[in-house]
Amino acid sequence: MILKSGYLIAIICKAAFVFGQDAESAFDRTAFYKAMAMDQIELVNDQLNALKNSSVKEKEAFEGALTMKKAGLSGAAARKLSLFKSGHKKLEAAIIKDTSNIEFRFLRLMIQEHAPGMLGYKKELNRDSEYIRRYYKTLPRSVQQAIRDYNKKSKVLKLQDS
Repeated sequence: MILKSGYLIAIICKAAFVFGQDAESAFDRTAFYKAMAMDQIELVNDQLNALKNSSVKEKEAFEGALTMKKAGLSGAAARKLSLFKSGHKKLEAAIIKDTSNIEFRFLRLMIQEHAPGMLGYKKELNRDSEYIRRYYKTLPRSVQQAIRDYNKKSKVLKLQDS
């Protein structure tokens, strides 16, 4: 009887573990940052599709950044502007909701550094860069790696220990 109870508990625990994993654990930050680094609209679209089915708590910020990235890879000027504005709203709304989120500031910095000047989206570059440098070590390793990779080509973000 005790042995059967032990098996039952083990099965319940395993099921709770498997079914308890939410879509956030399925979100692949490495693939997300690869899409942000590459100029391939297919990768951006793949990540946007992955986010549609995800419940990752940072979803709004990630979608916003990807949408703005997609704007830079799209054809017609009107489409570019529309996509950029849509992504801008999402990313800025996420930053307003969580002003101390360093990763959101990094997303914004990546977009700001490559956005055309006429969009007027470069106002927080230096502030975001400083914030990221100050709190860099508190981020998850995958985000630290993305920042280190980005740092190699950035003109604004200069980490001391990279």
